[in-house]
Amino acid sequence: MAGAGKKKKSKFLARMQKKLFFCAVVFTILFIGLIIRILYINEKDGKRYEKIVLAQQSYDSIEIPYRRGDILDRNGTQLATSEKVYNLIIEPKNILQSDEVKADTVAALKKYFNLTDEDINKALEDSGSLYKKMLKKLSYDEIKDFKEFIAENATGEAKNIKGIWFEDEYERYYPYGSLACHAIGFTVSGNVGQGGIEGYYSDELNGTNGREYGYLNNDMTLERTTKEPVNGYNVVSTIDANAQNIVEKKIDAFMKETGAKNVSVLVMDPNSAEVLAMANSNSYDLNEPYEDSAIAYQFTSNDESGSVENQIKALTEEERLDCLNAAWRNFIISDGFEPGSTYKTFTIAGAMEDGVLNGDESFFCGGQLDVADWTIKCHNHEGHGMVSVENALTQSCNVALMQIAQAEGRKTFAKYQDVFGFGQTTHVDLAGEASGLVYTEDKLNPVELATSSFGQGLTVTMMQIGTAFCSVINGGNYYEPHLVKQIVNENGGIINNIEPTVLRKTISAETSTYMRNALEEVVSNGTARKAQVEGYTIGGKTGTAEKLPRGNGKYLLSFIGFAPVENPQVMVYVTVDEPHVEDQASSGLGTIIAHSIFEELLPYMNIYQTNEENKSIGEDVGDETATPVFEGEVPNEQLSQDMDVTTETSGNAGEDGNTDGIPEADTGEITGENAEAGNTVEGASENLEQ
Repeated sequence: MAGAGKKKKSKFLARMQKKLFFCAVVFTILFIGLIIRILYINEKDGKRYEKIVLAQQSYDSIEIPYRRGDILDRNGTQLATSEKVYNLIIEPKNILQSDEVKADTVAALKKYFNLTDEDINKALEDSGSLYKKMLKKLSYDEIKDFKEFIAENATGEAKNIKGIWFEDEYERYYPYGSLACHAIGFTVSGNVGQGGIEGYYSDELNGTNGREYGYLNNDMTLERTTKEPVNGYNVVSTIDANAQNIVEKKIDAFMKETGAKNVSVLVMDPNSAEVLAMANSNSYDLNEPYEDSAIAYQFTSNDESGSVENQIKALTEEERLDCLNAAWRNFIISDGFEPGSTYKTFTIAGAMEDGVLNGDESFFCGGQLDVADWTIKCHNHEGHGMVSVENALTQSCNVALMQIAQAEGRKTFAKYQDVFGFGQTTHVDLAGEASGLVYTEDKLNPVELATSSFGQGLTVTMMQIGTAFCSVINGGNYYEPHLVKQIVNENGGIINNIEPTVLRKTISAETSTYMRNALEEVVSNGTARKAQVEGYTIGGKTGTAEKLPRGNGKYLLSFIGFAPVENPQVMVYVTVDEPHVEDQASSGLGTIIAHSIFEELLPYMNIYQTNEENKSIGEDVGDETATPVFEGEVPNEQLSQDMDVTTETSGNAGEDGNTDGIPEADTGEITGENAEAGNTVEGASENLEQ
């Protein structure tokens, strides 16, 4: 029984072995046949299939870039545009398909693009690659000869030139270099807007990339289909390139002749709050925003560290970035400062509107006023005597303004701070706007109320003052300020029409008329006589603010004005930070710069002269000066410590807030029984709230 079982198992194994051998033979024959067939096909049609595969690999999906929209001035002048450039691409695998192709292609690369054998051989080392970027951002003129040669000799001399093509790209270009640089901004990493209109309207300016696809049809030939890119919209700004050029020319002339830490100018249409010009002295070329030239103004050649070039080279990467951020920073919207006497405009306008004043009142100025435990002096220590409401503005009398604020009370004063937009952003269409700092109603103690009436203790931005001032002179309409008026497609079709928007009513038309006339007196017979332009009626207000620490002789000067008085068409606001003169406080430089701008800007804007000769009458009150608030009574060291909170908070009010040199307002001295103990005005810093 045991032997029979063993014999049956042997028979089973033998049968299976025969079947397995048969299957192996069959599969081997089939496999050999398949190999023979593949070799046959490759020999007969291999080149054709290889070309098809290569074509698919090269053109299956090619991105077609969109064109970023232009930024135009209000008259259609290009301020920013995108120019097509070309990247030279080679395909090593295709170039190396034969010796003839390689030789002719290499010769063409050397002839038309000045590439060396070393450059080409290095690129061809990656023999399996179908994409190698050889040259970037070539202009059309740089590739024109090659394209014409290929087109004219496709079946002749150029038939063996393979694996060369051009990748389209767009490069941002600013035709006027540094013109309106802080208003326009620039782009980084392709089409990412940085600052200005470029940053705020980046989504509108950008489009959508297209794509080219390749596929094989039934005849095994390559077909291509293209999804066209959608280009970005064009942005029509409110900027007037000619007005901007006038402003920048005047700033440049001043910086060369006199110089200052910074000069900023804001020009607006008071009847819409459209920004016509916006300029800072720290301008830079938008085409080269990262170059040394952008930060050179921050260094002096007579520095002990050596030349400007050497000082810049010695910067660490972090220090250089800080310098660039300072250069790109737009003082007009991002920096808070104490406004000084320009703020008196709003104190009087609010009191007139609320019925606290009717315009017939008179106030006595004996050179000082007792407020709580303090004696606050006027900038004219001898006193102005009896002054009317209008003369309080004309002569910039601090004592009269303090009495007006006392009559208003904290509730009314705080109300008009809010009405005129102080302590809040204007919502201008630019990134990085600061909100400034003001005392809230519950923090407006008697001394805070008094000093705030003439612009001390609170901080503002130029955009806030400019926008609020426009409402004072235009009949009381507070418009939302803006730098863009239209968004259009590449064919000129309007996508969005940005109309002037009235946010609120600040004062009545009657109060506005009164304020215009009073501000005209400031220019005709007050502290702003240097702003007069023959044949034109101009109104405005000066400001002079001492900077910390006290007694250092450093000031921020300002003037805000408009023309013509009868029907305001343009507002000009100038600030001069630390002018390079011996007596900054009495220089009146803000008014002088404004005069030079008005002199050229008004004729350009076709603002006609009046029949009046604008002859000044009465006694010349001279330039407005600023007396240190705590001069001689409170040590500067103690004052700086107490004001540090204000300075730091002001700097953090906006993006990359400024913490350097927040100025003190143009007040008189403050003295009192607590002065000898080294105390400052109660709440002068800690009570400030945003």
